[in-house]
Amino acid sequence: MRVGVHLRIPTTAEAGMDALLDEAVTAHRLGLDLWIPQTNDGDALTALGVVGRVCPGMRLGTSCVPIWPRHPLVVAMQALTVQAATGNRLTLGVGLSHRPLVESEYGIPFERAVRYMREYLAILGPLLGGSGVDYQGELLTARFAGPLDVAGARPPSVLVAALGPQMLDVAGRLAEGTLLWMVGPKTLASHIVPRLTEAAAGAGRGRPEVVVGLPVCVTSDAGRARAEVAAAYAAYGDLPSYRRILDLEGAAGPGDVALIGDEATVRSALSSLAEAGATALSLRPTGSPAEQARTLEVLASLKV
Repeated sequence: MRVGVHLRIPTTAEAGMDALLDEAVTAHRLGLDLWIPQTNDGDALTALGVVGRVCPGMRLGTSCVPIWPRHPLVVAMQALTVQAATGNRLTLGVGLSHRPLVESEYGIPFERAVRYMREYLAILGPLLGGSGVDYQGELLTARFAGPLDVAGARPPSVLVAALGPQMLDVAGRLAEGTLLWMVGPKTLASHIVPRLTEAAAGAGRGRPEVVVGLPVCVTSDAGRARAEVAAAYAAYGDLPSYRRILDLEGAAGPGDVALIGDEATVRSALSSLAEAGATALSLRPTGSPAEQARTLEVLASLKV
């Protein structure tokens, strides 16, 4: 099981990109992978292109790029550029995001989402392979004579953020696997992995990748750390897709699925995720600087 950290682009002027680079260099020194989410505080693919130049050999991933505001031709160009800049170390994670965000922030109707993802991947795949595309779907159009030629770039692996049955089917059949956030081991073993694996097998694909993302904190004060995580990530408990997955786990909120405790407790929790079917981890260290350093030591001890 590969182990990586989930780092956000800093939002304060005092921190800036140098802070992200410092964190990435530390993770690189410890032999960890790096995953950056696409939020509203910077561009994940651009950041990975920068990080990749100073962290040779490090696996780089987006977790994940929302597809509604970016045409697949644009994402293919960006992804192949990152590949060329980093020696082909990108894993391209894409996802639907959520109806409240897509409709309020971008003014785009969040309709027929599963169909939209299928058409998106039908366009994205050939473009990442360097080909042109002539596609007229029900929801998306792409006409690009090609070839999409970025010197030195190879097609990146594509993962699809998926929680529900239909999206897990798409991820298994049309991509190399899935990216998860706030999914606990019970739900991973009983819901995610079986559906994803069945879909991949039905499409003649091998074992899909399952990247599990969760907050993590190695600490001597588990109660305080869990309360902090519960408050910081409370919004996820209100989004319908995450609410359903938390209910499957029997969790009241994000604080209940976070990996929190002393070294032995966190190692045991990470082992449970591996046993449930996780092939890689994208973990967000939380807590004080000392707790985050302590957490990174545990993660580094587990790396493959």
